[in-house]
Amino acid sequence: SIVAGFGLKDPPEGLDELIQHRADVLKDYQNKAYAKHYLKIVERVRTVETDRMPGSSTFTEAVAYYYFKLLAYKDEYEVARLYTNGDFMKKIEGRFEGDFKLNLHLAPPLFSKRDPHTGEPVKKAYGPWMFSAMKLLSRFKFLRGTAFDPFGKTVDRKMERGLIQEYEQTIVELLSGLSRKNHVLAIEIAKIPEQIRGFDLVKQRHVKSAKSNGNDLMEEFRQSVENPVSTKSVETVS
Repeated sequence: SIVAGFGLKDPPEGLDELIQHRADVLKDYQNKAYAKHYLKIVERVRTVETDRMPGSSTFTEAVAYYYFKLLAYKDEYEVARLYTNGDFMKKIEGRFEGDFKLNLHLAPPLFSKRDPHTGEPVKKAYGPWMFSAMKLLSRFKFLRGTAFDPFGKTVDRKMERGLIQEYEQTIVELLSGLSRKNHVLAIEIAKIPEQIRGFDLVKQRHVKSAKSNGNDLMEEFRQSVENPVSTKSVETVS
């Protein structure tokens, strides 16, 4: 998908620059508050890791990358924004010359039918007028996650919001017991979202598998915490 890689163009080198770059992307994705929330959590992780493992930043890097991945899930508003912010057309114009007509093959979640055999949504072809509709839709991203979000009650959107909350809770627990003994394990847990890919039924299957793996790793992490640090000593990420 041409759209899949949008939003992360040539990220800068260096942890500080990378974190800020992702925060800037999240600002465009949602708003300043969304980006600020991301920064708050990542910086808290960095503070605790620096305190427990001076000189190491690998856990912070993992959280900075995979927490961002969960926050920037590709919902209807984001797909609409990415198709209409100018980058998509630049890519198309760079690949084709002369006059051409674009048709989009989409499966809008509220309108598309499902294949009776596979259960997957069936895509339909939409003409250039869809870009105007997407442009309008992208302006309503402020509805994302609210009670007025028309897409918010779908299985995928509920699942994606749940994954964010679960990841934040996991990070709090990892910070409470982080030590040299379980540092590598904590990094592995922070990278669990890497296993989540695709859309719709494919993504749901990956989420189920990732959660199972994550639960096993968390049990191992809990067993490694001989003298648990009180969660009161670790600032919550709410």
